[in-house]
Amino acid sequence: MPVGQRFIFQLLLVSIGIALLFAGLFFDTGTVVSQTISTPTPDRLAQPTLPVNPSQADKGSQVYWLSCLPCHGDRGQGLTDEFIQTYPVEDQNCWESGCHGKRPYDKGFTLPTAIPAVIGPQTLQKFSNAAVLRAYIFAAMPYWKPGNLTEEESWQVTAFILRENGLWTAQDELAASNADRVPVGPPQATPTPQPVPASSITRVYVPIILVVGIFIILFLFFRKISRGNPPV
Repeated sequence: MPVGQRFIFQLLLVSIGIALLFAGLFFDTGTVVSQTISTPTPDRLAQPTLPVNPSQADKGSQVYWLSCLPCHGDRGQGLTDEFIQTYPVEDQNCWESGCHGKRPYDKGFTLPTAIPAVIGPQTLQKFSNAAVLRAYIFAAMPYWKPGNLTEEESWQVTAFILRENGLWTAQDELAASNADRVPVGPPQATPTPQPVPASSITRVYVPIILVVGIFIILFLFFRKISRGNPPV
């Protein structure tokens, strides 16, 4: 190739390279790089974390996790079929295997197949106020070892359950001094006096009236005799 043509050819290649370089710097090629961000599945059975300055109810969330969650559910929903599926596979048939069935293992216990919810609408209806709820938790819970909670833990878990139900703001400490003023379920109804049947009134008062009437007649009879006026 002649020298002149070679020079022109090299100049053309350099020009094309410079053009492509500027095109890459100043023009968007429209290439989209897709990235898939995976969200880890939360562990519903994991121990809850506490804030820097935990409240009484925050501490109660850990008491609930340790002593209440296995039976009453991670959301307070009770022992539902859906919640049982979160158990390890080997623990999903405890009632059939016998470990918590009719013949539990040594030092074991029989687990009820129906355990009520403690968080949600229409829950805790048999407890009129927070004091009654706390007294029940302290005396009867956890199910497998009643009375195992300390007084402080029983107040903490009570505050947590009430907060989750929207019944307690948890801004103050729940204690014996204010718990009876925190309503939970419906107020205890005052028994309505039942009307006494008419038949009962007759059985009670008629004999009394007859006795009084006979007494009055005898009194008037003997009074007339005493005055010298024998009866005709």
